[in-house]
Amino acid sequence: MLLEINPLVLPDIGLVFWNTIAFIVLFFVLRAFAWKPMLKAIHDREQGIEDALSKADKMKADIAAMQSENEALLAKAREERAQMIKEAKETADKMVADAKDKAKSEYDRIVADAQVAINQQKNAALTDVKNQVGSLVVEVAEKVLRKELANKSEQENYIKQLAEGVKLN
Repeated sequence: MLLEINPLVLPDIGLVFWNTIAFIVLFFVLRAFAWKPMLKAIHDREQGIEDALSKADKMKADIAAMQSENEALLAKAREERAQMIKEAKETADKMVADAKDKAKSEYDRIVADAQVAINQQKNAALTDVKNQVGSLVVEVAEKVLRKELANKSEQENYIKQLAEGVKLN
C-alpha cells in the first residue's frame, strides 16, 4: 500500500522556485533598507543605555562624595560649635571671677575707708572729751581756788599741809 501524497502537502517546483526568488529579493530589500536602520537603532539604544548607566554611576559617586563632604562639614560645624561654647563659658567664668575680684577689692576699700573714718571720728571724739575734761578740770580748779583763796587763814593752813606733805615724801 502506497500512501497517496496530497498535492497540497507537496508543492510544485515552480512554486518553490518563485517562493525562493521572492524570499531572496525580500531578504536583500530588507537588508538594504530595514536591517541597517534597525541595527543602528539597536546600537544607538544600547549606547544610550550604557551612557545612562555610566551617568548614573557617576551621579552615585558624586552623591557619595557629597554625603561624605556634608558629614565632614557637619563634624566641623559641631567642633566649631563646641569650641565656641567652651570659649563662651571660659569668658563668662572669667567675667564672673573678675566681677568677684572687683567686688572684693571694692569691699576691702570701703571697709578700709570706714576704718579710717571711724579712727578719725574716735580720735576727734577723744580729743573733744579730753578738751571738755580739761575745761571741766580748769573750771573746777578755778572754783576750788576761788573758794580757797577767799579765806586767808584757810589758805595759810592749806599751804602748811602741802609743805608738810612734801617733806614727808
